[in-house]
Amino acid sequence: MDKNASKIISQNTTTHYYEKPPFTINQIRKAIPPRCFHRSLLRSFSYLLHDLTISFILYYITHNYFHLLPKPLSYIAWPIYWFAQGSIMFGLWVLGHESAHNAFSDYKWLDDIVGLVIYSSLLVPYYSFKMSHKRHHANTGSLENEEVYVPRKRENIQWYFSKYFNNPPGRVLTLFITLTLGWPLYLLFNVSGKKYERFASHYDPYGPIHGKSVQVLISDIGVFVTLYGVYRFAIAHGFVHMICMYGIPLVVVNMFVVLVTYLHHTHPSVPYYDSSEWNWLRGALSTIDRDYGTIMNKIFHHCTDAHVIHHLFASMPHYNAREATEAIKPILGAYYQSDNTPFHKALWREAKECLYVVADKREHHKGVWWYSNKL
Repeated sequence: MDKNASKIISQNTTTHYYEKPPFTINQIRKAIPPRCFHRSLLRSFSYLLHDLTISFILYYITHNYFHLLPKPLSYIAWPIYWFAQGSIMFGLWVLGHESAHNAFSDYKWLDDIVGLVIYSSLLVPYYSFKMSHKRHHANTGSLENEEVYVPRKRENIQWYFSKYFNNPPGRVLTLFITLTLGWPLYLLFNVSGKKYERFASHYDPYGPIHGKSVQVLISDIGVFVTLYGVYRFAIAHGFVHMICMYGIPLVVVNMFVVLVTYLHHTHPSVPYYDSSEWNWLRGALSTIDRDYGTIMNKIFHHCTDAHVIHHLFASMPHYNAREATEAIKPILGAYYQSDNTPFHKALWREAKECLYVVADKREHHKGVWWYSNKL
């Protein structure tokens, strides 16, 4: 370890993690083995082929043999398929997300092709997401400019929320709607996204999120091609069978998209900053790693337990992210945040405790905002 790193560690013992970091992004980079930044085309495609193979095997077995099962067994087999297929498909979603960051290979054109195909198959407009997600990374933790999961201030909480939704039944309903419909509502209507002067949608090639863009139109064509394929499948095999084979697993994917991203950016210890305090590095560190267990972390390509490093170096491939995370921990010290709370318990806790943000009352931290739930 170099002298600068040792100096940074000693500083961290007396510095709070929400203060301006005593290190730079270049110092963090130097602590990471250079091999972690290497993108292997062969290795990336091996993960893609792995996921596609498992997804096809699940499809083949279900499509060809589930109808032979007696009803008691089918009632168990179908939910297992939905969860397993949805989990693998979310792994594919992560690879599409990696392509959007040019972390899949050294070739941007190839990454865009891979990302466009994967995301179109999941009804996600690839280029639209790529552009808005890039702004999310550029403004993470900014109270004024964050692109998604923009926290509400206390004064923006409506009276009926406290009366009808800030209780266990209301919380269950809110979480159910958020997990099942949150992702498509964000893509369609920019729900929970940054406020624009007019209607905003990721599918609108003339919308304010991206401005006039041919790439958004290409994304829409990709989604429509998938919808046509789904329609032809439904004509051939029945609407109910299509819903069971594709529709419900897609809902599981959407659930994981919301669950994972929400828990990465929502936690009582994760601060937001207004314009007087925000800078890019502080924002990038305003996220938290979560542990979903060894198996799920692997299926999700470590987007869950290596999210902090992703915000620092978005073009780093996922298969090097854990090694890089361990390498930067001594540098970050208290600035590195992780939470091993089981995700279902964490989801309930954050839904209960992180309702809105309030400004820190201390004189030297007034530009720092914290989650609260005192209505």
